[in-house]
Amino acid sequence: MGIQDVMTCRGRPKNPRRVECNPDILYFKPRGVKLIELEVVSLALEELEALRLVDLEDLQQQEAATKMGISRRAFWEDLKNARKKIALALTTGKAIEIKGGNYVDINNQKRSE
Repeated sequence: MGIQDVMTCRGRPKNPRRVECNPDILYFKPRGVKLIELEVVSLALEELEALRLVDLEDLQQQEAATKMGISRRAFWEDLKNARKKIALALTTGKAIEIKGGNYVDINNQKRSE
């Protein structure tokens, strides 16, 4: 293993999250401003799922983590990242796009990265 391998290999690979919610609407933006004029904050689908499970479904973090097939700590990181991105977008007038991530859509059994 060379120096380059050490520099690019950090920790374990991220496990794909099991996601139920795959929204039809993928952009939210401030009214009256064209999307092209806005900075965009990207919210991964697994981050949205973490928000949904805790804030809408009222699950405890451990229950939600189990449902997504990840550790409570990994779930907490996804939830923290989602909340931070949304707070940033809402307080600074940025658009929010929902895209990408490392998840398995459990309704369609389709994997995305």
